[in-house]
Amino acid sequence: MLVLPSLLAQHAHSGTSAKKVSDSEKIADAMSAAPAAIAKHATIMDWPATPEGTPRQLRAGTNGWVCFPNSPAEFGGASIEDPMCLDKEWQGWADAWMKKATPSVGATGIAYMLKGDKGASNSDPFATGPTKDNNWVVSPAHIMVLYQDLKMLDAFPTDPKSGGPWVMWKGTPYAHLMVPVSGTKVAKMP
Repeated sequence: MLVLPSLLAQHAHSGTSAKKVSDSEKIADAMSAAPAAIAKHATIMDWPATPEGTPRQLRAGTNGWVCFPNSPAEFGGASIEDPMCLDKEWQGWADAWMKKATPSVGATGIAYMLKGDKGASNSDPFATGPTKDNNWVVSPAHIMVLYQDLKMLDAFPTDPKSGGPWVMWKGTPYAHLMVPVSGTKVAKMP
């Protein structure tokens, strides 16, 4: 099972200590990212204590999904919740993304972030914060869809304020469909 240890690479730890959260609280938080039918059988992983560390398994699963609780406060945006659940295709995609390698998508992939995220550039897959020109967006509850054939995404806009699904990172091998479950707000630029 791929557990995405390199997800930490995009975030810098500040060395500050965050509120201590119990394993049972982390499991409940991770499970809140996806529908109950998926989350209750998913493997639950915890974030490593350091960027170089290895994620710790909190609970073994049986359905191939991997869920993470909120990322640590040191990742930024501590007031925003961002638990996630990833299927096999998304696990492989995320590993390739973190290595800046071209992902190999073998089938349609689904990821859930039903509490939203801390924000990302809509145009630059490797941006670590908002700038005036990188189209930073903080998404509320959403699912993300991968396609084997990126041409499948041509039917969708790239504007996160379009009122429906949009393509994030179009024109890159990391392009995927963002499907909001509720409204989307774009963060103010610095």
